[in-house]
Amino acid sequence: MTTRKQTLLFPGAQGKFEMPKPVNVASVPQRSPFRYPGGKTWFVPTFRQWIATIHPKPTILVEPFAGGGIISLTALFENLVQDAIMVELDDEIAAVWESIVNADAEWLANRILTFELSKESVINEISRIPCTQREKAFQTILKNRTFHGGILAEGSGFLKYGENGKGIHSRWYPATIAKRFVNINHFATRIDFRCDDGLKVIQEFSDRKDAIYFIDPPYTAGGKQAGKRLYKHYSLDHEQLFSLCETLKGDFLMTYDNAEEVKNMARRHSFQMRLIPMNNTHHATLEELVIGKDLSWMDAFPSVHEPETTYVAQKIRKKRTTKPLKPDVA
Repeated sequence: MTTRKQTLLFPGAQGKFEMPKPVNVASVPQRSPFRYPGGKTWFVPTFRQWIATIHPKPTILVEPFAGGGIISLTALFENLVQDAIMVELDDEIAAVWESIVNADAEWLANRILTFELSKESVINEISRIPCTQREKAFQTILKNRTFHGGILAEGSGFLKYGENGKGIHSRWYPATIAKRFVNINHFATRIDFRCDDGLKVIQEFSDRKDAIYFIDPPYTAGGKQAGKRLYKHYSLDHEQLFSLCETLKGDFLMTYDNAEEVKNMARRHSFQMRLIPMNNTHHATLEELVIGKDLSWMDAFPSVHEPETTYVAQKIRKKRTTKPLKPDVA
């Protein structure tokens, strides 16, 4: 049997191809209050390019697996859509978004600014049973900013060393986090938040021609373990998700781990695919799948190409650096 090799979109570069550099997230406005595992800050420039190709301009963005919400926030802050439907099943993350839409963003900002952070104070705070939704939201932000990788799923724990040995203080920037809540508050009336099943909400809006969808599901297809480790609600019928996407009147963009099972599902449903570079948490440059109805607009990017059936992601480890991250990077 002959093994097919990957075909590049730029044949002249054959033999000289190197993994392109991913987007530097420091160049993207940091708008989410979360330090979210699997967050899509790096994808924001591509998202902007996609929206620019859609005519007429969409009215609604549906994000059925919102998590840290950076894509919805970008769409609202930059007036790319009128309203965002944000959906998240995790009750702790939902408490944060619900507090924002219920006009408690400024309360959260003040609570963050006045909290004296120490391991003991965090333990005391998160061990209490919250009496209100906004108290639960504050506990969620505390855990997200002091737990390893921002992971809230069972089994996660405090940062041990963090940046330059700062431990749990590594990602606790009170003024920066508080400002993000204050800024989001200006757009709270344009957010329709649902603590619900993402697939159900996709179906609810499927007949809307003015609705678009950014879909970033937990990566559990093809036996992948990342989603199970990072999220409470990782179970998903991936085949049902692809079938739902076929029924959508509006356009959609879906991001997935580069797994053969996912690529096979995309082919069965006649969707297009592209591979785009990104950095994982171990500082390795990998490629992630982008799936949609028509991705021809992505072919102008030199870092993007179509996957072959036998494609295997290249991994290039970057040299470690002791240079500290900028304080305003989530």
